[in-house]
Amino acid sequence: MRTPIVVVGVPTALGGNLPSDPSIPWGMAEAPAALRQAGFLDRIAAACGPLDDRGDVPIDPGYREDPDRRAKNRSLLLAALPRIAEAVAGALPAGDTGARLLVLGGDCTAHPAAIAGIRRARPGTQIALVWFDAHGDFNTPETTPSGNVWGMPFAMACGRGDRDLVAAVDGPVVREEDCALIGGQVLDEAESRMLAASAIAHFGAGMLATDAGIAALTAWAGHVAARIDGFYIALDHDVLDASIRPAVSMPEPDGLMPEAALAAIRVIAAAGPIIGHGISAISLGNGDRERTLTIAADLATASLTT
Repeated sequence: MRTPIVVVGVPTALGGNLPSDPSIPWGMAEAPAALRQAGFLDRIAAACGPLDDRGDVPIDPGYREDPDRRAKNRSLLLAALPRIAEAVAGALPAGDTGARLLVLGGDCTAHPAAIAGIRRARPGTQIALVWFDAHGDFNTPETTPSGNVWGMPFAMACGRGDRDLVAAVDGPVVREEDCALIGGQVLDEAESRMLAASAIAHFGAGMLATDAGIAALTAWAGHVAARIDGFYIALDHDVLDASIRPAVSMPEPDGLMPEAALAAIRVIAAAGPIIGHGISAISLGNGDRERTLTIAADLATASLTT
């Protein structure tokens, strides 16, 4: 019997500011609504069974420009992140029923808040975090070159950064030895050093294109699965190589090809239960819309099919 899948939308791009160009439809804050309108959830339901769509977390404004060089929109995020966690906790059925979570973001700040929500609903749950992203998202207000908080949520989940931002997601919500970065070819200098000195595993796109790389990921996932209750997949779709024209806000070269991303998720799903799959950074006004929808549905289905 398939376990239920609960859907929560997080319509926010408060985590940072992109280059000012009114002709570019970035659209992260609008992504949850756009994905629903495009029939994305119908594709998931066809493969995984009926979904329990709890709608979007109210976040207004979903985007605001802010010149702060340490933590843009800090006050708005300090209000929004606990609200996301509470919405996720309230959406999951009482008790550990095995229900899984599908998060429609928004920017990457949704992920640590969603994990906080899972842990609020299921106290004591140990979660392994697999962060798919072209970027490391492991900066703090002390290291960031931009002030974009969407460059910090992986660190926040691990308990790193300013105390108020970490507390807003109940951090730390994961142990670094239970975390992996997939992709991560675009790193800031200080961020790169922190990741290298941490216990976080790093599997780059080139590595995962090889049998040896998949074998290494398989070994890591199997080892971690023995000590945790489930995996959360944080999937920022800019992890996909820019050559396929993904409909994302910040496409980057030298990323994962869709086949490699799918293989990686299948490896993780084979190792242990995936209790949450979070989508972020999709902007359907950019790139190849239909191909992106197909890839995103394939990846989510691989995570959530049991």
